[in-house]
Amino acid sequence: MATRHQTGEQGDAGGVPPADGVDVRNVVLVGPTSAGKTTLVEALLVASGTIHRAGRVEDGTTVCDHDESEVRQQRSVGLALAPLLYDQTKINLLDTPGYADFVGDLRAGLRAADCALFVVSTAEPIDGTTRLLWAECEAVRMPRAVVLTKLDHPRSDYAGTLAAIRDGFGDKVLPLYLPSGTDSLVGLLSERVFSYGGGSRSERDPSGDEAALLEEARGELIEGIIEESEDESLMDRYLGGEHIELKVLVDDLERAVARGSFHPVIPVCAASGLGTHELLEVIAGGFPSPAEHPLPEVTTLDGTPRDGITADPAGPLLAEVVKTTSDPYVGRVSLVRVFSGTLRPDATVHVSGHFLADRGHEEHDEDERVGTLSCPLGKTQRPVAEAHAGDIVAIAKLSRAETGDTLSGKDDPLLMRPWSMPEPLLPFAIVPSAKADEDKLAQGLSRLVAEDPTLRVENNGETHQLVLWTMGEAHADLVLDRLKNRHGVHVDTVALRVPLRETLSGKANGRGRHVKQSGGHGQYAVCEIEVEPLPEGAGFEFVDKVVGGAVPRQFIPSVEKGVRAQMERGTVAGYPMVDIKVTLYDGKAHSVDSSDMAFQTAGGLALREAASAAGVSLLEPVDEISVMIPDDYVGAVMGDLAGRRGRVLGTDTVGSGRTVVRAHVPQMEIVRYAIDLRAMSHGTGTFTRRFARYEPMPQNIAAKMTADSSA
Repeated sequence: MATRHQTGEQGDAGGVPPADGVDVRNVVLVGPTSAGKTTLVEALLVASGTIHRAGRVEDGTTVCDHDESEVRQQRSVGLALAPLLYDQTKINLLDTPGYADFVGDLRAGLRAADCALFVVSTAEPIDGTTRLLWAECEAVRMPRAVVLTKLDHPRSDYAGTLAAIRDGFGDKVLPLYLPSGTDSLVGLLSERVFSYGGGSRSERDPSGDEAALLEEARGELIEGIIEESEDESLMDRYLGGEHIELKVLVDDLERAVARGSFHPVIPVCAASGLGTHELLEVIAGGFPSPAEHPLPEVTTLDGTPRDGITADPAGPLLAEVVKTTSDPYVGRVSLVRVFSGTLRPDATVHVSGHFLADRGHEEHDEDERVGTLSCPLGKTQRPVAEAHAGDIVAIAKLSRAETGDTLSGKDDPLLMRPWSMPEPLLPFAIVPSAKADEDKLAQGLSRLVAEDPTLRVENNGETHQLVLWTMGEAHADLVLDRLKNRHGVHVDTVALRVPLRETLSGKANGRGRHVKQSGGHGQYAVCEIEVEPLPEGAGFEFVDKVVGGAVPRQFIPSVEKGVRAQMERGTVAGYPMVDIKVTLYDGKAHSVDSSDMAFQTAGGLALREAASAAGVSLLEPVDEISVMIPDDYVGAVMGDLAGRRGRVLGTDTVGSGRTVVRAHVPQMEIVRYAIDLRAMSHGTGTFTRRFARYEPMPQNIAAKMTADSSA
């Protein structure tokens, strides 16, 4: 790995498909927000000659170059692609956000890539967020190297950071290079020193101090590689004093990295370029190619497994939309990973997907014509003649496909199950600011949902509110900002209403009398009912005990219909009434003026009177939540749940110093729990929720809710 690419052929990767002599590496950058991922992307683009550093000096003149700032602007939020060419290898760098609210973009990047750079700052501690991001990579068995950044920071602690990541991520995290001073790297396998002093890269033999540093670390690295070797005799030969050829070590290292069982560490200083060429060598020479990375599950449209598809440009077309953006001027742009076959402009493809109907996404099964293919870099879209298996490109104006959808041949439609989408758990209700916004809101939300699988739009039929479910405050702010600035829709947030229920507190009788006379035919209906509560979940029971024809047979269903309609409207606080039994036992009718509508009205009036006499209790929805947190926060979380009127059901240890706390908590107490848990656990806690049942609400809270509803 360290010796195959000692020199890098620099060049512009824009528009370079994987063709003859050009290989591909799809690399996702993962790490917390403070790690310096975007700065690292820029440094690699500079090192490969793809862009030029702002303010560079040429012939004594400072040249202002805006390439870097444009690239940074493009990657401000969400998944972003930056391609470069290094030593006849096209490297697609996928920059992902490190904030927990945007884990959906991270998972999209992991799906589109074949390997990862896990970026860690040597100036920051290894926190819970970093561990959660590592776990995301582990969950999909992503091959990865660790990049230690910010070596020039005043608080940089390379040795301490390396020890911390080895302690947290395992002993198979080992350095491939060591920093020597501020401008040199010691290659542990090549036993050479690479210096970046004076703005250029040079190579030399190690000095005395560097040789001593190299000897101990090199031995540990070689032992770590040999432990991962498929040649079981290699360790005995090494311990017996036999010299192991460098090529054997490099080959075993590459196989271990591809398996995801070994993670080399490369220190990088983006400002000086230290380590950037070494990192590009590792990516180009040591990371797995698309052909070496297993494909996701593929089926036909009827669910039949489709085996035998590989990363073959001549194979059947199989591609996936990993990100969608829309702009009022440019239109929709889809970032697409081609897994098999060759994608060409103007071709007709089949769009299939995408298992997310519960979040407002339409199920797709239709043909669509592909527009222009391009390779984005900063604000520039560079045309691409075709995209072969393994490559990532942007498609303009693919109007029907959304994030997570599959693109395949129209004569051989296929379907890829999308990556695991995180569940949005922070709801907020919105209303249009003006009539003009009301007209544009549906279209704006439709476009946002097409872009973002982690956003769920709910039209709540009970509370009559439009609710957006998001991943957290930052995600919610981004959604509102895009509605306003990208789609021109102004909305206001309003208090979220929780769907409550009413039920009876006891047994009572009620009389409904609806008598009106206005010349001609009037309205006449009288009914008498008895009501009583039923057990939770029993629903509604209507019993007819009328004798002697007091209520004519044809009007008894009308009474029941009126009672049911009143139950939907509620009787006290305006919430639906549930779990009651209504017995109709008497009434009166008129031979001319009685009618279906009259007895419906009388039935509703009777229920209201009976409910007033019996008393009404409010029921609130209760969720069962499972909170996963580090053991250190178990006490704080359980205390907080108790303060939310929650009942802890139990705890389960899940290993790696983490515990799951299960509890029943009223929904109105966990509206903002996604925010509160993150603050309480310093970003390390996660939770899931599901509806459990309705329970009686405490009297003091119920009284306030009733007063608010009647205000």
